[in-house]
Amino acid sequence: MNGAFNQPGEPKPPAGLTTYTRLLTKEQAARLKRYLAENNFVPREVAYAQFAAATDRVNVAVYQSGKLVVQGKGCQEFVEFTLEPLILRQARLGYEEILDPDLLKPRIGVDESGKGDFFGPLCVAGVYVNAEVCQALKKAGVRDSKEIGSDRRIRELAELIRSTRGCVHTVVPIGNEAYNRLFFKLRSANAILAWGHARVIENLMLLRYQMNPLPVRAISDQFAADKATVAKALMSLGREIELIQRHKAESDLAVAAASILARNEFITRLQRMGEQYAMTFPKGVSNAVEEAGKAFLARHGVENLPKVAKMHFRTTYKIQGLPEPPKYDWKAKK
Repeated sequence: MNGAFNQPGEPKPPAGLTTYTRLLTKEQAARLKRYLAENNFVPREVAYAQFAAATDRVNVAVYQSGKLVVQGKGCQEFVEFTLEPLILRQARLGYEEILDPDLLKPRIGVDESGKGDFFGPLCVAGVYVNAEVCQALKKAGVRDSKEIGSDRRIRELAELIRSTRGCVHTVVPIGNEAYNRLFFKLRSANAILAWGHARVIENLMLLRYQMNPLPVRAISDQFAADKATVAKALMSLGREIELIQRHKAESDLAVAAASILARNEFITRLQRMGEQYAMTFPKGVSNAVEEAGKAFLARHGVENLPKVAKMHFRTTYKIQGLPEPPKYDWKAKK
């Protein structure tokens, strides 16, 4: 560890860091818990946390999943001088690109929004990044859209991504009527997702003349058990680059940027739909969504439901007072 920071020619860690997250091993979490107990951190009650504590400058929480969240004005100091040398026993902050050069390689990230929402479209987005774009998006605070609670902030970051020099992007929105037609034909939400991801990659590859250098791979979240689901859907240009599918792909900056563009498109279209029908369409699937569904049926009739909702959801049956179909057993048959 000695001399890990401030080496000649190496970049300094980013200034002003106020939020830091990462997964801890059980051993790292145990070391951190001991450190907090021995160094005047005040214990806090945080929902779903294994433990949490704070000082007047920094809040620390480790959740049941093992995810660590550090926040506050003293976040950067805590990460650099306590967390990395004493708990993680490695120096990464500000040196991610040195330790993992793949983080700066030109690539395409793909993600979607609306998959789990009864109301509204399915939106799939893709973003091309190179080293310069990566640095700009990272500096701007681009991260997985699920970590951003404000629709306003999503809009701001979406505009920043679209205006970043060298960043090539596209969005494929699948409206509710088109989505329902596709589901009736394909009988699978994953098949629709695979087509959407493949279409986005193809659309971006058609814009490869704007990319410098050309992408070496496309990265997306693995939403299907069989990786071949997306690979088989790729079109001619999409087959020219390597396709990587992995869980938690939003940790990649290109995928995170795509998640923000997809979410912004979904939010925008959901709000537009609300204006068209003079009502609010809640996100997700919940009691509030069911109540909104019943209100929509009362005002506009069941014949118009496919224009605003994904009809294969069980919510469709609930809001009509119909018996729900049996749940499919996804376990592999022996």
